[in-house]
Amino acid sequence: MTYMNETSKWKMLLYLVLIQFIIAFVARSIAPLAILIGEDLSLTAAQIGMFPSALFLGQSIVSIPSGMLVDKLGSKYMMLVIIIMLSSAFFLLSMTKTFPFTLLLIIVAGIAYGASHPTTNRGIVYWFPLKDRGTAMGIKQMGVTVGSACSALILLPIANNFGWKVAVLYAALSLLMIGLILYKLYYEPKDFFEGSKVKNEKHTFRVVITLFKNKILLLITICAMMLSGSQMILNTFIILYAHHELQISLILAGSLLIIAEIGGSAGRIVWGIVSDKIFKGNRIIVLLLISIFVALTSSSISFLTENVSFYLLATIVFLFGFAVSGFNGVWMNATTEIVDKKLAGISTGISITFGSLGVVFLPPIFGKIIDVTNDYTYGWLFVTSLMLITSLLCWYMLKQKR
Repeated sequence: MTYMNETSKWKMLLYLVLIQFIIAFVARSIAPLAILIGEDLSLTAAQIGMFPSALFLGQSIVSIPSGMLVDKLGSKYMMLVIIIMLSSAFFLLSMTKTFPFTLLLIIVAGIAYGASHPTTNRGIVYWFPLKDRGTAMGIKQMGVTVGSACSALILLPIANNFGWKVAVLYAALSLLMIGLILYKLYYEPKDFFEGSKVKNEKHTFRVVITLFKNKILLLITICAMMLSGSQMILNTFIILYAHHELQISLILAGSLLIIAEIGGSAGRIVWGIVSDKIFKGNRIIVLLLISIFVALTSSSISFLTENVSFYLLATIVFLFGFAVSGFNGVWMNATTEIVDKKLAGISTGISITFGSLGVVFLPPIFGKIIDVTNDYTYGWLFVTSLMLITSLLCWYMLKQKR
């Protein structure tokens, strides 16, 4: 690879990280702003709880179609579509006055957010060789967790001072301006166009069905479903657990979510490097290690009591986030590398579609366990049991690959 190409791939990675960051900054702001939106629209807790489900429902709906489109059009043009759709949804959201229209716009935002994953993943696959891809994907996926953390740090104070609609409008303008600049700067590698001309392959339902028959892809997706669901359980319930169960002040409890996201950001890079440099691109064994790591941290947090040191709790939460949020880049690589490079987008789309179901269904199950038992211990042990199943599936995949 020439010096120019070597320089270009890292420059393109920077643009992919920034586009992933600004998209997550906007789309993931729904969670920290949900309480203020609910107060303004006089919503019940159950209605507010539908916001994150609506976002990930949109992601689930679009992942396969967007995977097909990015395989045909490339990452650059899909970026433009996503930027326009997500910023438009937030512009309209800043003017909404009813719950149904708000929910609809969040679903549209979820569609744009969901399309960003196959789009940016495709860029990584084409710009980076296998030996660097895990690191690059981890760095790129770090944009999601950093964007999510920054939305709470930046948009929530704006919403407190000027109202949530001003914060939403600010997010939409930020995406439109920064996104269009990144769209202009980013370009496709030469082999994308060369590869596109080889067969001029058309995506049909037959291609999707063929990928559905890929047993390893399906098992990776099941593992991702449980890891993604566990990640959203941590993000959704850690504040409630710390404040209600451990009697920690609301401000300190809220800081735990930021700590978890910081851990996830670090994990996405570290696990990517580990999969590249130590395990030479073997993503499955890294998913196995991550699953074991999550099982240990979730079981550890289940036995904490009211008198626990905040520093010990913060350390466990950091390590929990490091693993359960850090798995994402390894997952994205695993889904793209077990298929032909020209099918990287649709492969990612299929996996995200069904992986997102864990985010939709597992947190409510966790909540139901808490409602029935009135004890978070059983909830965290539920996460441990999910990770034991994930570990067994990863072990089985490793046996199949030998």
